[in-house]
Amino acid sequence: MTQQASLVALQERVAAVNDVLNATSVLTWDSRTMMPAGGAETRGHQIATLTRIARDLLLAPETERALEEAERAVLEFAEDSAERRMVQQTRHAVEHHKRVPASLIQERAALRTVAQAAWIEARSKSDFSIFSSFLAKTVELSRAYADCIGWNGHPYDAMVSIYELGETAASLKDLFKELRAGLLPILDDARSRPQPRSDFLFRDFPEEGQRAFGLSLAERLGYDFRRGRLDTTVHPFEVSFTRNDVRITTRYNRNYLPASVFGTAHETGHGLYEQGVDQAFTRTTLATDLVGLYAVGGTSFGAHESQSRLWENHIVRSRTFWQLHFPELQMHFPDQLGDVSAEEFYRAVTRVEPGFIRVEADELTYDLHIMLRVDIECALMDGSLAVNDLPEAWNAAIKRDLDLSVPNDAYGVLQDVHWSTGYIGSFPTYTIGNVMGAQLMETLRRQKPSLDASITAGEYSVLAEELRTKVWQHGRRFMRDELLERITGRRLDPAPYLAYLRSKYAA
Repeated sequence: MTQQASLVALQERVAAVNDVLNATSVLTWDSRTMMPAGGAETRGHQIATLTRIARDLLLAPETERALEEAERAVLEFAEDSAERRMVQQTRHAVEHHKRVPASLIQERAALRTVAQAAWIEARSKSDFSIFSSFLAKTVELSRAYADCIGWNGHPYDAMVSIYELGETAASLKDLFKELRAGLLPILDDARSRPQPRSDFLFRDFPEEGQRAFGLSLAERLGYDFRRGRLDTTVHPFEVSFTRNDVRITTRYNRNYLPASVFGTAHETGHGLYEQGVDQAFTRTTLATDLVGLYAVGGTSFGAHESQSRLWENHIVRSRTFWQLHFPELQMHFPDQLGDVSAEEFYRAVTRVEPGFIRVEADELTYDLHIMLRVDIECALMDGSLAVNDLPEAWNAAIKRDLDLSVPNDAYGVLQDVHWSTGYIGSFPTYTIGNVMGAQLMETLRRQKPSLDASITAGEYSVLAEELRTKVWQHGRRFMRDELLERITGRRLDPAPYLAYLRSKYAA
């Protein structure tokens, strides 16, 4: 078999796996947006069956033979070539799944949909007991999965590696220690000042106006609606079925406008990343997470969050953005915002006010929300915290870190969708994304001095093109730190993030 034929044979095997995973993603998207509640159990079986089929295709003898042929074929390629990386990552995924029984993968996949349905009901009734047994099973299966993968320092290491390869409980502890030391003085200084006016954010904002502005916002940032759509869900998310069909969701709170505005901006950042992956990588290993069995083109969850947090905070939560676009928002809500200036709106949406909800947190307290979740996940994984004791532990952590008393489970332990979908180990990627996003912006501004002028003028395509060529198009070709070193000259570094926050909140 020729060199090219060997690579094609492997790519055809991986393409089949990708097709199955994309079908799974369609069912998952539907379960979170349109599926009636009664469909949860059977939908769980459908997703589990497809997940197992994808795993079986990956571990089939035909795939192994194609992989061995491809490994020989790429020996002459450069170490960082797309072809060699495709083969290396496929081998890594195959060896990973050989250690995990198919029955465990299928059981975890089946649990997600029914657990999510239970979480939605529990959240709506603010009753953790409705969800607790499903979470206990999720933790049990996560421990079993970690043991199959293997770990040295802490069982949490195995789960984090699914989403952010190379990070461990110990490395996260070091990162959080440095961030906390830098964040707290900025936070204390900001909280010592008088709060800006924000009453107008809580007026009545009809959903149709919020949706219209959200559609305009996503398109303005560069999201391609010929290859995507915006829908409504309980907890916003982005999902891609290849770069040609990338969907985002948001939620609307009639009495709190920022929830949809910044939620839509956040998911748009995810969508831009997926839509920007090189067309040549479609249905290949470089646009498929073969370890986590997700059809995703971003190189890690942290890298993905760097894009969502970058667009949400550095662009849409900036003074220049609202100086330029606040009149459009007023046009949609003339009665609600007619007595508000662009500067007042900017100050309101950047106010520092500790709250219960992570996705609505200000930039200075956001990472404290992440840190307490990671502490809890570690304790759940090593057994030092029982699921039934989780609400009490959660409430105590919120009181300790934010000096708030949690009023109910919906505002506390039930606010995030992640545990219902089995994503234990994914929370730290949000803070990693904050750090990476700031590091990228610092470098891009230095490399392209005209960037700020284009952003001030509302020409966001300039930033998008910088990110497309430096980040998005590579898909999963480069690991997170490798990508950072190529762009910024160094690995993940919290200094630019702290400098960004210090500068922004000193005013």
